[in-house]
Amino acid sequence: MKVALTYNLKKKDPLKPADYFSEYDSEETINSVIAALKKKGHSVEAIDVEYPALFSYFKKNRVDMVFNIAEGKHGRFRESEVPAVLDYLNIPYTGSETFSLALALNKALTKKILKAENIPTPNFQLFVKGDEELSSDLVFPLIVKPNCEGSAKGINKTNVVNSKEDLFKKVRECINIYRQEALVEEFIEGKELTVGILENGKTRVLPILEIDFSNCKKSGEYFYSWKMKEFQGNTELGLVPEFYCPARLDKDIEDKVKDVALRTHRAVGCLDISRTDIRLDKSNIPYVLEINPLPGLDPKESNFPIMAYAAGMAYDDLIEAILISASERKRLN
Repeated sequence: MKVALTYNLKKKDPLKPADYFSEYDSEETINSVIAALKKKGHSVEAIDVEYPALFSYFKKNRVDMVFNIAEGKHGRFRESEVPAVLDYLNIPYTGSETFSLALALNKALTKKILKAENIPTPNFQLFVKGDEELSSDLVFPLIVKPNCEGSAKGINKTNVVNSKEDLFKKVRECINIYRQEALVEEFIEGKELTVGILENGKTRVLPILEIDFSNCKKSGEYFYSWKMKEFQGNTELGLVPEFYCPARLDKDIEDKVKDVALRTHRAVGCLDISRTDIRLDKSNIPYVLEINPLPGLDPKESNFPIMAYAAGMAYDDLIEAILISASERKRLN
């Protein structure tokens, strides 16, 4: 099969915020996906979506499938940019379609759908200008997030607030820096979990991954902040979470968490692959924080491959499974 890999390469720019390119993929991830596809017998050409002739490339070059890991370039619908081009050119691609990608990047809209589907998610309020009245339904502590960002961009330990003064200070900061609405939601104390869904012939819920931040007290970070994700494993900074996969859960709680993740995957309309981030509160209620239809595929550090390994899959088999799922969907259409 002739495959094109579409991606954004991670870079640094001193004129941009430190977390500006954190959603983009490293050379190691890109090369690992290419190597896996080639090992499975496919010919592969990698296309950086920063390349100005992206549109003309696909008009001039025939491919059987696009393996898409691109985050796009601009705006709140950026993750759907490359799939939109491919849809226009009638070229099949892996992963979710434009609507689901655009929806999942908008945390508030996703949470509205989750609530309509009776899927637990923290109570929330969206701040557009930063001077709105705080809803009396919200209970401190609260956490402030940019509404349309991924990879924990704009989130650190100071985003968890316990007073109105700190809340509005952080809300205004978020709006000013990220030029978008600020999402405020109740901070759920409890276990941090993430659940991968893989569609490979049948829909499969991978073993749940538990992230334990008990060893991160030196850093002051006690949840998946941007710094935790970006510098995970750095002992000097104290960013050394422990991973348990399968998670340390009773069977009935495990089943409940998996059910919530699968319902979230389907409610948002994800295809082939997704990863749902969940907090399990002290009453063992699994609260969905967000869903990522484009989860990281770094073979060593990304959560999704860790869950696949726990399910007995090799990295090459994971990449092939995503490709085959998309190919089967193309055949049926």
